[in-house]
Amino acid sequence: MIEILTTGLPNTVQDLGRPGYLSLGISHGGAMDSQALAAANLMLGNDRSAAGLEIALYPFRLKTHVDTALAITGADCPISIADQRYPPWWATTIRAGETLVLEAPRSGARSYVAFAGGLDLPLVMGSRATDAKGGFGGLAGRGLARGDRLRLNSAACPLPPAGLGVALEERQATSNANPSPIELRVLPAAEFGAFTAQAQAAFTGSEWTITSDANRMGCRLSGQKLSLISPLELLSHGIVPGTVQVPPSGQPIIQLADANTCGGYPKIATVIEADLWRLAQAPVGARLRFVPVSVEAATEGLRAARDQLDAVADARNISAGRLRPG
Repeated sequence: MIEILTTGLPNTVQDLGRPGYLSLGISHGGAMDSQALAAANLMLGNDRSAAGLEIALYPFRLKTHVDTALAITGADCPISIADQRYPPWWATTIRAGETLVLEAPRSGARSYVAFAGGLDLPLVMGSRATDAKGGFGGLAGRGLARGDRLRLNSAACPLPPAGLGVALEERQATSNANPSPIELRVLPAAEFGAFTAQAQAAFTGSEWTITSDANRMGCRLSGQKLSLISPLELLSHGIVPGTVQVPPSGQPIIQLADANTCGGYPKIATVIEADLWRLAQAPVGARLRFVPVSVEAATEGLRAARDQLDAVADARNISAGRLRPG
């Protein structure tokens, strides 16, 4: 069992979401940075969708009441267990009575904590992910609170004495203080052609800033106004994480993990799935640039992301003596 000591409501239980229910108005949900949570689980020998913790408000502290192993991925934040420092993207053992502390990130925005065996919580529509809009999943559909106790599934998790770390490509740490613009690869969406040539050029040719109006549902951007060729009325239609909508203000909104399942604003583009983790790790005030790519490039990006997770699983198996390197 683990006990939450210091937290905030934005911190929640998440897994890789509950696909297949969009037609019922239920968001896919799950970890905003699904690759980070999957990697943390794979480092421990878990199923990649085992339930863990998504941390978006710091400092965060928990205490374990059993000996177990955990892995921390995602944002580059100071990590300590029993006052010993650990690097990010690291798996290690933790003893009963010891405390894990995550401090404000040097770069990135969200951290993920996975536990050997995963969190022991009820499945709701095939997932343990917290759906705060619907009030279900996780801990009764709410964020973590001080004093919460969560049970762990039992699991053997042999790790090297020093622990196990991984390094994924394209995850090199940069300071939040003065970062370069984050590049997001996009595909044109259904109404791309309904925008003026000037708006189309501005969308991919200028920088955008993430405003404070950002959460797990989506983030509103600030930049040049994007105008339609002529007024356009649309019936509400299906949308997914990554959809870039443009409301009458002309300022884009990017739909994220807990996005509504339908909406009526025109869609100018879609951020490819392989780049959604970049949005998950982008803090308020971060600058963005959109880079148009082909469907083939989007598919290759997703394949490369999955190959990186396969490499994490291989590293874990080698460390556990299940595979021989080479």
